Amino acid sequence: MPTSSIRKPQVCVLGSAEPGSDAFELAGQAGALLARHGITVVSGCGSPATRVAAERAVAAGGLVLSIIPPDEMPPPDWPASVVLPCGMGDARNLLMALAGDACLVIGGRAGTISEVALAWLHKRPLLPLVGCGGWSDTLPANPPDERQNAPILPWHDIEALAMQLRKLGLIQPA
Repeated sequence: MPTSSIRKPQVCVLGSAEPGSDAFELAGQAGALLARHGITVVSGCGSPATRVAAERAVAAGGLVLSIIPPDEMPPPDWPASVVLPCGMGDARNLLMALAGDACLVIGGRAGTISEVALAWLHKRPLLPLVGCGGWSDTLPANPPDERQNAPILPWHDIEALAMQLRKLGLIQPA
């Protein structure tokens, strides 16, 4: 019996931003946008920004895969459709880098830098939020190295993010 692929596109949400910041609000809007377009959101839900992206994706009826560092299941109110407790600590950053067809980068700290470098090494497109502060602001002008492994497609608002996702073929033209 012939089968057809049913895998939906997947986009990882990496980074950090605090509640009340523009980056935090855009992370939530990004989660909802991805869900509305049938894109599975991959989020560790460990920072406020990645958690709000997952919450808004779930609220919009989308699927969320949460890859978490410990080996135990999170509480029942965890904002995810599927939870993968990997028990790998920081090594789980490789799973995050590989789990998406592309990676949104919002703000970020050392863990985000690690995930971005791994995504770059494995040729995943990077979509950094710019204009809201944080490490993602510097990514377009300072890629991880000179190899040009993948596109770096900055965005500053939801319309620009949608345009970049169209360029990658992850959402259809309007």
